[in-house]
Formats: sequence, structure tokens, C-alpha cells
Amino acid sequence: MVEVLVGTGLASAAGLNAWIPLVLVGLLARFTDLVPLPAGWEWLTDPWALGLFAALLLVEGVADKVPGLDSVNDVLQTAVRPAAGGVVVGAGTGSSVLVQDPSTWVASGDWAPLVLGAAVALGVHLLKAAGRVALNAVTAGLGAPFASVAEDAASVSLVLAAVLAPVLVLALLAFLVAAVVVLLRRRAHRLPAPS
Repeated sequence: MVEVLVGTGLASAAGLNAWIPLVLVGLLARFTDLVPLPAGWEWLTDPWALGLFAALLLVEGVADKVPGLDSVNDVLQTAVRPAAGGVVVGAGTGSSVLVQDPSTWVASGDWAPLVLGAAVALGVHLLKAAGRVALNAVTAGLGAPFASVAEDAASVSLVLAAVLAPVLVLALLAFLVAAVVVLLRRRAHRLPAPS
């Protein structure tokens, strides 16, 4: 059960921001004992990988805070965030990486956490993107920077909850879903009735 919560938290964080969980998991694994990476995932702690993730985090962080560009960023991130979700879930839950014989890897089921992580990240990403469109419509784009900061904070919180107290992942996800539902309802009420 704990592994499911850890994986869900990490994948959800990647669905909000692809690079925050990769940076945090890499840093926590490199400098603490909180995230023991399984064999084959040590590359996440490499300074070059961490530097690349940090640079991409900066680019996404800026793009996601500019009204209009945030929606373009969400379209581009539709492939990146699920991939990041699969990677952080694989690393965070102790999945083995692809071994020499792919049939052994497929038969072992070690691929399942990666696929499930990608699916959860994609679901969260789509929910986030829909919420952002609704928010931009309601606020004429002025809410984009505030929403982006809140999403980044939620991503950091989900990673830390997944690593330190996985049961908190459920509460954080419930709060995020409720926030998106409220935004979508507000947008629906603001739209003119069809004539």
C-alpha cells in the first residue's frame, strides 16, 4: 500500500510539473538516505542529469507563468509529463530497469509501475490543463502566474509527502481535485447560455 501511495504521489507531482519530481528525487537520492534508488536508476543523481533537469525546470517554470504561453506549454508537456511520471515512479518504487533480455523484463512485470506512473501523470496533467483553461477564461489570463506557483508548490508538496509521509498524498490529491472542480464549475456558470 505504501508503494502505491509513493508512486501515486510522485506520478501526480510529475503531472503538474515534469521536472520538479525528477530534480527532488535526484537530489534526495544524492544527498540523503530518504530515496534509495535501485540499480539502474543512479543516473538520476548524476550532476549532469540534475543540471539538465534544473535548466528544463527553469524553462517550464517561466513558460507556465505567462498567460497564453502556459497553454502552449501544456500541449508540449502532454508527452513529457507522463514520461517523467513513469521515470520517477520506476525509480521511487524500486522497479528494475530494462535488462539485457527484454522478454525477461516484460515477464517480470517491472514495467507495470512505469506504465501506471505515466498513466497517473497523464491524468493529472490533463486535469491540470483543463483547470488552467478554465482559470484563464474566468480571469482573462491574469490567474495563470498564481495558478502556476500553486501547481509548483503542489508538485513539491506531493514529492515530499510521497517520500516522507505517503498517507498525506491522498489528502493532497483530494484537495487538488476539489480545486479543479470548483474552477470548472465557475467557468460553466460564467459562460452565456446557448440561444
